[in-house]
Amino acid sequence: MAVTSMTGFARVDGMEAGYRWVWEAKSVNSKGLDLRFRLPQGFDYIEAVARKRAAEIFARGNLSINLALQRPKKVPALEINRDVLEKMMTLAAEFRGSREAVYVESLMGLRGVIEVVEEETEAEELVAARDAAVVTSLEDLLSELAAARLGEGERLAAVVEEHISEIEGLTSQVAALAKLQPERCKARLTEQLDELLDGDSPVSDERLAQELALIVARGDVREELDRLVAHVAAARELMTGGGAIGRRLDFLCQEFNREANTLCSKSSDVELTRIGLALKAAIEQLREQIQNIE
Repeated sequence: MAVTSMTGFARVDGMEAGYRWVWEAKSVNSKGLDLRFRLPQGFDYIEAVARKRAAEIFARGNLSINLALQRPKKVPALEINRDVLEKMMTLAAEFRGSREAVYVESLMGLRGVIEVVEEETEAEELVAARDAAVVTSLEDLLSELAAARLGEGERLAAVVEEHISEIEGLTSQVAALAKLQPERCKARLTEQLDELLDGDSPVSDERLAQELALIVARGDVREELDRLVAHVAAARELMTGGGAIGRRLDFLCQEFNREANTLCSKSSDVELTRIGLALKAAIEQLREQIQNIE
């Protein structure tokens, strides 16, 4: 399975029974699956269908799904109320003296003479065909959004792998330095003792070995290194498996950071501290990237 991003955009056009519409979907990162819809009046029924399908396709992400609809243009039908017009003409004729003197056109503008006929109800077959086409285009929209998130996930996976490789390289540098720590600690301890005692009261080799053992034990980072190596392997295994791995990777970053903090706190060497800080920076960069992984 491939890695999927939570970031994506899709747009689908449709037309049926004189209706034209545009579906648009935008997805950004989120802790869970958050769905938001904006639908025209009369199409609220689609939300339940869309929620069900989106939950089947996506595990995480903040999805905004909008439907813009253009209804067919219909010329309003006009109807003359002949009874009202006849009464108006009769009254006008009484004042004018004859019906011939009455201008029918002037009476047409009076209220109640011309009525706008309400639009006829659309045929059930046309409504059913339109609704089916709208739902089909919704399926296409969700498929395109899934493809967009998958494409973004492929690019994101390459960046994440770079950060994992950087963490692996820095861990190897720490391991190389850690092997030199006992000798460095011994040289530093001997030098400090010579400065303090000025060579008057030399410390026995046994006493020196005891102090050195305590210092080396306090700065031993082998356990942290072993866990860092294990976390690198676990991260690569998750990336290879793909799917909804964002939360597990986020937890793994917390473990990475915990080991890096312990490593820095144990360090008594400037170079080791420098690498430890670089390791923490690489882990933070990794964490920022995986926030977009589903």
